[in-house]
Amino acid sequence: MSFFPKISFRYEVEEYLSKVFRNTELIAALSAQEVESKYQSLLTHLSHPPSFTTVRVNTHLASVKDVKKLLFEEIQKQFKGLCVPVLEHPKLQDILLIPVIGPRRDLKKHASEVIVGAHCGYAVLRGAHVYVPGIISTSRFMKAGDLVSVYSDIEGKCKRGAKEFEGVKVFLGNGISELSRSEIFSSSGPLNGLGIRMIEPVYLSPSFDNVLPTHLFLQNLPSVVVSHILNPQPGERILDMCAAPGGKTAHLATLMHDQGEVVAMDKIAKKVKKIQQNAELLQLKCIKAFCYDGTKALSAEKKEDEQEGPPFLPESFDRILLDAPCSGMGQRPNMVYPSTLKEVTSYQPLQRKLFTVAVRLLKPGGVLVYSTCTITLSENEEQVAWALKTFPCLQLQPQEPHIGGEGMRGAGLSLDQLKLLQRFDPAAVTSHGMDIHSLQDSREDDLVSLANRDCIGFFIAKFIKLESK
Repeated sequence: MSFFPKISFRYEVEEYLSKVFRNTELIAALSAQEVESKYQSLLTHLSHPPSFTTVRVNTHLASVKDVKKLLFEEIQKQFKGLCVPVLEHPKLQDILLIPVIGPRRDLKKHASEVIVGAHCGYAVLRGAHVYVPGIISTSRFMKAGDLVSVYSDIEGKCKRGAKEFEGVKVFLGNGISELSRSEIFSSSGPLNGLGIRMIEPVYLSPSFDNVLPTHLFLQNLPSVVVSHILNPQPGERILDMCAAPGGKTAHLATLMHDQGEVVAMDKIAKKVKKIQQNAELLQLKCIKAFCYDGTKALSAEKKEDEQEGPPFLPESFDRILLDAPCSGMGQRPNMVYPSTLKEVTSYQPLQRKLFTVAVRLLKPGGVLVYSTCTITLSENEEQVAWALKTFPCLQLQPQEPHIGGEGMRGAGLSLDQLKLLQRFDPAAVTSHGMDIHSLQDSREDDLVSLANRDCIGFFIAKFIKLESK
């Protein structure tokens, strides 16, 4: 039985998705009943967090073994001696997996309530404490030190500063208030800093606030897989085309032992600054970040000045990662998806513009990896079918490691082509949470297998650009 309601969409988006996941190719291959069951499972799992917290070790500065030991000690301290294992992944040897305990159904709710915004709520479900900017309302007489129950306003209908809220709210757990109501909603302006320290979250995940900041990077498992599939080599010139917030950029630089050049682009200056800060924190010197629109990154002629940034000449890069802007429907947990159908369908043309530039910028013999964190056909398998038809120079390649499922039917690709794609599908999961007893009874291999399946929705395709004849 699921703990949270299924994710809800606007009517026209629900109708669109329903057609995607009940397409005729799928029904012909499986059965209408199985297709329907998988679709309902997807809607259920999207509203729940993944079963594992994944952290990538900065192997540029530390060994996985050393960080594993430090992390285990930190988790024991946070969980007050509760023995939750830290697992190494046999195929992704720079990540550590921490099982998430929950949902915990026996938590007592307190009279004093705190309402937080949906995005803050999702962060709490993945281990974060509540910071003041995320708080929308509190009970009338809340004081610092009070035990409070924290709820998420998933529909965004609570008014800031309200003393009570009777709308749709989802229980996230209990915490201790660090500030009074009057301090949180001070007339001198919103405060920053910690608002509620979570002590009994519905999902027990470690908090990573200031925990080994130079040694660890919180990253979803498929996001780590992408960089391994691109497989950058020392001395190569790599382009991360839509790089913010920079997790994959840093990973690429680490995999090539900080030797060569990783060019990171994003068109939002604040995000580019964050990439630069991450590179500095993780002590990676081969990253060069630029504020630039990837659709305009191709230059027809050599620049007169010596500027090293974009736009770039054709065939300038050995490998390119296009982790494209997308509808983000694979993100978890997500209980209400507010985008319109027009917004959802706006990404395919943008992705094709970026892809076209990427193909031109790639050297013959070079590798292009395309990825999204969404679940639609139009942004994933349909893009692969389009790319193969539009660019005869591209050829699909096997992916290593391949730990997700194959591509989804419905875009007219052959079975052999689908097997070369990698789709991480939350619908593939059958479990609904984990308690400490089931965790202790589980084999490590089974836990790693669950981590591979119970993650965010994600898609990866790998191409090679054939040598021109």
